[in-house]
Formats: sequence, structure tokens, C-alpha cells
Amino acid sequence: MNWEYIYLHGFASSPNSLKANYLRDRFSQIQIPLTIPDLNQSDFTHLTMTRQLRQVAATFPPSPTPVTLIGSSFGGLASAWLGETQLQCQKLVLLAPAFTFLDLWLSALGEQTVEIWRREGFLPVYHYGSKRSLPLSYNFVTDLKQYPETKIQRQIPTLIIHGINDEVIPIQASRDFAASRPWVKLIEQQSDHSLANVLPEIWQEISTFCQLSNF
Repeated sequence: MNWEYIYLHGFASSPNSLKANYLRDRFSQIQIPLTIPDLNQSDFTHLTMTRQLRQVAATFPPSPTPVTLIGSSFGGLASAWLGETQLQCQKLVLLAPAFTFLDLWLSALGEQTVEIWRREGFLPVYHYGSKRSLPLSYNFVTDLKQYPETKIQRQIPTLIIHGINDEVIPIQASRDFAASRPWVKLIEQQSDHSLANVLPEIWQEISTFCQLSNF
């Protein structure tokens, strides 16, 4: 049976990110399509985890075609939730997944900024895909609070690749996630959050994990 491969880019990123383009090229070389949806949907302002999960689930092929999700950062967190809720999802590859994202971000913003955001409804966020600041609705926060990571418990093969020098999502978040889930394999790399210096290593791990050498 043919598998479907879907890549989910990170928060405030786009389908034209470095990792997205790199993996698109690698999959193309072995003649396997890699679907990369634009999770911004031309409306970053009203992005929520719920909207993102619905959007990606709608791109799934007809059942029972199995799906492998490859997610980067916030796309990795979304992938983990899709693995929990979508039975067609049979494998996960999570690149520096954004576990504990909300707590880390709100703490970094500080109570005063968060309160202004809540009161005014929108916060300017630099969007790397658009190369400019865009407003983000506070609904992003209230929606994400519905998704505690402790509820991600479905036992499907999961590969996590995380940089030990990650300055955005500390590697301890992935260590903690993997420690209580024996079906999760964590590979630590000498890299930061971008993982930009270990792209060939990432591709090798994905190829092995997904058995792409058979194609």
C-alpha cells in the first residue's frame, strides 16, 4: 500500500522554509510526492491549533491509505495531535517539536504583554514567511489551552529529532515527552532550533524510519 507523506511547517513560517524545501527536494529525488500545506491559510491573524488540525485532516487521502506526518516545531506539535486523533496517521517524524510552546512563549512575553494582548485582542508577531510583523488574535492562546500534551498517548511509531542547543524549545521538552512513551525514539543532534546544519542527517534518519530505501 502506498503511503502519503505530509510536511507541516512551523509557527510564523511557510511552505517555502529551508527544511520544507530541502525535504521536498529529497522526496522528489526518489519520486515520492511530499504534500506541504500552507498552514497560514492567508490568514495568520486567526491561526489556531484547531483550525490547523482541521485543515491538515482535510488533506488526508481516502481511507485506508496510511499517512506519515513530518512536522517542524509548532507543526511538530500539530502532527503529534493529529497522530492522536486521526487513525490514518501511522507514523510521526517530529523535528524540534514545540512541546510546552504556550508556557514558554507566554513566560517570555511577560505578564504585562500577555495582559495587553488579552485586553486588546491582537499581538504583533514577526512572520518569517511574510518577512514582516502580522497581528495574531488572542484566540490562539485560548484555543491552544485545550490541548494539554499529557493527553497525547496513542502508541504509533514516532521519531523525534531535536537539537541539544535549541534556544526556542529546550530539548528537555522532547526528553520528557519521550521518557514516558516507549514508542517514541528521540535522536539528539548538535544543533539549534532550526536544525539547519544537520539536514542530511535528518534525511538519513527519515529515510531509515520510513523505509524509503525500499522505493
